[in-house]
Amino acid sequence: YGFLSENEDFAAICEAHGLAFIGPSKEAIAKMGNKIEAKKIAKEAGIDLIPGSNGGVSPSDPDLLKLARKIGYPLIVKASGGGGGKGMRIVTHEEALLDMVKLASNEAKVSFGDSNVYLEKYLEEPRHIEIQILADKKGRVVYLPERDCSVQRRYQKLIEESPSPAVSDKLRKKLGRAARKVAQEVGYTTVGTVEFLLDKNGDFYFMEMNTRIQVEHPVTEMICGIDLVKW
Repeated sequence: YGFLSENEDFAAICEAHGLAFIGPSKEAIAKMGNKIEAKKIAKEAGIDLIPGSNGGVSPSDPDLLKLARKIGYPLIVKASGGGGGKGMRIVTHEEALLDMVKLASNEAKVSFGDSNVYLEKYLEEPRHIEIQILADKKGRVVYLPERDCSVQRRYQKLIEESPSPAVSDKLRKKLGRAARKVAQEVGYTTVGTVEFLLDKNGDFYFMEMNTRIQVEHPVTEMICGIDLVKW
């Protein structure tokens, strides 16, 4: 649990000592734990991404302002190596860009030991939809009904709702298939969650993957009647 559940070094230590790590492989943790790398993998799997930088950015980058103009304001600066609202800053105008990148980078360094940040177009009033998946070691991946965690405070989820009032049966299948593709792209095993942002037009974009069991997993267990931890 905690940070060790998504620590590829810890998974590698377990493997080296003949211990079964209850979770995905160290390779999958490493690839999906870095949000910049995870977005590249999702793109290779054919999943739409929110417009943004193709990699990390820094305040000293001479093309930073040009890149931001190309993406368009408002923007959001995000930490590559973590989540939970740490290392995130919304930028509404160009004059604030450099300061926000510095602030997000410093916070990311303190919180995750990784100062890398990237830029994304800021979607206003999106839905935050997450798809719970289960995968075995034979390449089989199943997805379960979505959790809608759009009700947040300071980027922290407050309420998990399932099924989402904004997701139709058709859209649910599309989201599930997209989550499955991402998992298969990295040879994912055990349980995990693929997260998407859903805009007002019904279009969805890959955001990140959590390579662990999440605290909100009982919501899925309640509506599906299965024990995710046991699986």
